[in-house]
Amino acid sequence: MTSKSAESRSTSSAGGFVDARTIPPDRPVSGRIGTDQEDQGLGIFVRPKVLDFQARVREKKKVSRRLVLIRTGVVLLVMALIAGLAWLFFLSPVFRLQTDKIGVSGGNAWVSNDRVASIVARQGDRSLLLISTNGVEEEISGMAGVTDAKVRKSFPHGLEVSFDAQEPTAVFKDAQDKLTAVDRQGRVLNTVSKPVKGVPVIQVSTVNRAQQDQAVRQTLRILSTMPEAMRHSVTKVTAETQDSITTELDQGKHVIIWGDGSDLKLKQAVVDKIINDPSKIGDKHQLDVSAPLRPIVK
Repeated sequence: MTSKSAESRSTSSAGGFVDARTIPPDRPVSGRIGTDQEDQGLGIFVRPKVLDFQARVREKKKVSRRLVLIRTGVVLLVMALIAGLAWLFFLSPVFRLQTDKIGVSGGNAWVSNDRVASIVARQGDRSLLLISTNGVEEEISGMAGVTDAKVRKSFPHGLEVSFDAQEPTAVFKDAQDKLTAVDRQGRVLNTVSKPVKGVPVIQVSTVNRAQQDQAVRQTLRILSTMPEAMRHSVTKVTAETQDSITTELDQGKHVIIWGDGSDLKLKQAVVDKIINDPSKIGDKHQLDVSAPLRPIVK
């Protein structure tokens, strides 16, 4: 066999015809199947890739389960974080109001700081983040004798409250001579043992009836709009009807008939101009401004 091959090659070298069937291959075909690269090039044949569909399905399910677990874990983590922050801010002692950290200023003899502090203390044992400063301000402003209130949170445990307390607009003297200080709306401030200097006294049958009486309510409105110096000089008030309200100044030096509580700014201006001008008031004592454009001096 070897000699024939050699002979064939020699024949080829001699320039004769060569029988291709006698040329052995370098490698069998089966040896070249599946070869991806040979001498930096592709082989003659490439073995096709065989897919295992069941394995692929199992792999996709495994990936899906992993994604579900990851997403569930993230959701639980976020929920736990939110719950923790909610507890920290709203339920824990970290920002809880402490009653001894409530600061109040602006009180007077009629509306004490302690009285206001007791109202604010109702918010105690709550987180500052849950307390509405507007709501507290409205509650304090609704008190008798308070005209304005401001509330500021002082983290982590306090509230700072400032308010404007007014003096009594009048003192009600009932049929039993009991004296009760009231504000401009007729709300009770407290009882007093004797008349208060500079605060007008209004004779009433009972405090409850006076608070509902239109004549008394109009009288309080007039008194509350008076300049402070004038109001302090009022020594007597009468109001038989809501259209005949009269104030006596300085023990009868001047008697002002106001009529009702309408046009008060104009009436105040007329009164101030006339009683402070000797050329107009002269030796007269009574001034009727129930019709302010036609004042009558007697």
